[in-house]
Amino acid sequence: MLLFTLGASAILCKLALWQWQRAAEKEAWLQQVVAAQQSAPLTLDRLDWREPERLDGTVLSGQVVWFRPYIWLLDNQGMEGEIGYDVIIPVRADDGTALTGTASSKEPLLLVNLGWIAAPVSRDQLPAPAIPSVLALDGLLRIKPGGLLLGQNIESGPYPNRIQSVRVASLSEQTGLPLADAIFYQKSSPFLYHYQHNVMPPEKHRAYALQWLGLAMVMLVGGLVLTRRGSS
Repeated sequence: MLLFTLGASAILCKLALWQWQRAAEKEAWLQQVVAAQQSAPLTLDRLDWREPERLDGTVLSGQVVWFRPYIWLLDNQGMEGEIGYDVIIPVRADDGTALTGTASSKEPLLLVNLGWIAAPVSRDQLPAPAIPSVLALDGLLRIKPGGLLLGQNIESGPYPNRIQSVRVASLSEQTGLPLADAIFYQKSSPFLYHYQHNVMPPEKHRAYALQWLGLAMVMLVGGLVLTRRGSS
């Protein structure tokens, strides 16, 4: 009983510490986002991808060009009770050259979420979004996208391709494109912008930490009482 009590209490204390650390990480990230939004926007060609974590929450501006013909439709995206897709394309900084075929630049291409488009009635049909060739960036950069993945991620065929999750590694492997492990949420586009920070506030993490710590104390005290009673 004593060993079980000590072990369970240690696990609960570790969970409490983990939640407290998550609170500190979220607080630092929110401060980083606020600082980025208050500073002058950067352009795509000025990003330093050697430390991507420092770019999370960065505001970008400047012109970019769609790298044809790649279009991905992120499946099962809801908007005002209707199901549709998020339109995602790769872009690179506008250097005045044609940007189709292969990517010869050393700079990675950036995935841009252009927003939401309604799905056709039939699942067998895909929307045919009209993509602007040149885009003026206006939005927020998030690093390391992902999400829930059930089954096959990418459906093959002519573009646009339907995907279940923004897995940069698999998209890069499928296309051979050098893609940055990030996604930019564009506000101004032909589609509907609906991005929201899905971030648990630091206060909630701290509340969970206190709950785990309280459970650890209850477990420890209760186990010691039972151990003493059993030995008497």
